[in-house]
Amino acid sequence: MCGINGIAYSPASGRRIDESVLCAMRDVISHRGPDAKGAYINENIGLGHRRLSIVDVEHGAQPMASRGGQVQLVYNGEIYNHAELRPDLESKGHRYRTTSDTETILYLYQEFGFECVEKLRGMFAFAIWDDGGRQLFLARDRVGIKPLYYVLDGQGSLFFASEIKALIAAGAVRPEINFDVLPDQMANHGTSHEQTLFCNVKRLMPGHFLVWRDGNVRIKKYWDISFEPKTERANDAAFVAEWLAEFKRSVEMRLMADVPLGMFLSGGIDSSAICALMSRMVDEPIKTFSVGFKDREANEFKYARTVSKAFETEHHEVSLTPREFIQELPKLIWHEDKPLGFTASVPLYFVSKLAADHVKVVLTGEGSDELMAGYGRYRKALQLLEYGAKYEELLPASLRKVVKTGVEALPRQFGGKLNRTFLSRTANIEGLFFDNFSVFPKSLQEEILSHDTKAKIADRDPYRDLKMWFGNSDAKELLDKILYTDSKTYLQELLMKQDKMSMAASIESRVPFLDHKLVELTSRMPVSMKLRGRTTKWILREAMKGLLPAVILDRPKMGFPVPIDKWLRTDHRHLVDEFVLGERTLKRGIFEKEALQKLSERHMNGENNADKLFFLINFEIWQRQTLENETVELS
Repeated sequence: MCGINGIAYSPASGRRIDESVLCAMRDVISHRGPDAKGAYINENIGLGHRRLSIVDVEHGAQPMASRGGQVQLVYNGEIYNHAELRPDLESKGHRYRTTSDTETILYLYQEFGFECVEKLRGMFAFAIWDDGGRQLFLARDRVGIKPLYYVLDGQGSLFFASEIKALIAAGAVRPEINFDVLPDQMANHGTSHEQTLFCNVKRLMPGHFLVWRDGNVRIKKYWDISFEPKTERANDAAFVAEWLAEFKRSVEMRLMADVPLGMFLSGGIDSSAICALMSRMVDEPIKTFSVGFKDREANEFKYARTVSKAFETEHHEVSLTPREFIQELPKLIWHEDKPLGFTASVPLYFVSKLAADHVKVVLTGEGSDELMAGYGRYRKALQLLEYGAKYEELLPASLRKVVKTGVEALPRQFGGKLNRTFLSRTANIEGLFFDNFSVFPKSLQEEILSHDTKAKIADRDPYRDLKMWFGNSDAKELLDKILYTDSKTYLQELLMKQDKMSMAASIESRVPFLDHKLVELTSRMPVSMKLRGRTTKWILREAMKGLLPAVILDRPKMGFPVPIDKWLRTDHRHLVDEFVLGERTLKRGIFEKEALQKLSERHMNGENNADKLFFLINFEIWQRQTLENETVELS
């Protein structure tokens, strides 16, 4: 795990690399690689690298050059099949100088060009400068585990980096809000396609590569999730056996390291399943790490301890206070380069810090829910869409309008749940899934955004990109279409949370559920392998029978409980007063004062608007820090 950056000035610009600018980009993300640093400069081309040494610690420094120096590589990630690829490359005449996976990427490019990405199994974001071809090649892993952001200026010059703050440090952009994606950001925890909350900053999408040459850019998709044709097997047992074998292989591959490694253990089925398999693959006790809050109702320690006891792990825990949580917000917003999309980012950072005292690599359970329909909202949406279609078929529009008016007239304590059904919403994917489970639904955005802001966003649909992804999938089943959409949107935010928070503590996180071979296998399985009746992640639960304690197999999904709704009503209400309702916030004119006051009052009176208030607090802190270069301290 590392940090990469670079600049490619177009010939038309007449500019040459300033080493101080290149190194400023590199060193602002030094937390991603505190072990070593390097740079390559060739007139108008510059590459920078910060290294967190995991494989071949002594060697493997970057930028890494081919023999003769014509090809230069900077790379962030891990290639788990690099040792398998090595013999073939050696047979083609490549003489290895290290045992690092970095060198394998270099030689694959020399043999196969852009198609080298198709041979890689792992997580990666890398840049290759080919001096012979005078081209820069950027690539990102299939699922989007490692980040890569870029700016293409008006003269065709390209700037790229693992984090947006490096692009700002280079002067590639001036920090400005991209109002075009604000509705998307507010509704969906983050932006849903290549644009970011910063004007002119884009991210290279998962499964894509970018080629820059003489100021011209070409972007190509090389991989996507496919759900068809569906796999056929003799029975359920055959599916389970095949899936478990691939899952075991994925976990085993992610044990590749020349440094100590452990895992994050929440006590949920995902991390517990990894722990169960991992314990059979290593000789010494696994180092496991858990985080919770001192509030009794807001921790899952008892479940993590159950798993730790079952597999005799070396277990470590950290408990947070509300004060510790609040104090870290500005720092973590800086690390994520945007308002935090999830309250769980904060405890994830603390458990990463805990782990960093013992290991340099951790395995995590991220991605299982989007792969195997683990969220309760999937089942609810499918039911609502099914019943809603029948409802609209049976009742004429005029009568449905009367019912809708009646439901909306009910007091919130009576009509709240009904307002989230087909009785009040259009029975389509937008009404009963996208908008129904958003942070700020369309109706609330219409109420809360100011007239000036609405003019800037020009009626931008917050679900435009979600509907695009939904329509792009080759899936025939509705559930698979939803899973595809979430894998391209919601999962991307979770992966960036995982990356940025672990990197803030200078450790590497690996996600066995998102091995692309496992993703391909699972996606093509029948939907009954994922969601069966009320049972989510059916195939995982079946595969873990006899391996995990029953209390873990049968427990419902909880998510990570963060009691911020209570905190904002009590000891930390001042955050709402300053960052949501404060004079400085209101003067920006982004939101309507009366709507903010109403949202806050409802929360203080018992309605849970914590996720909305959390975004607004984060958004204001982000503006002060990033747009106005101010130091924000909280207590």
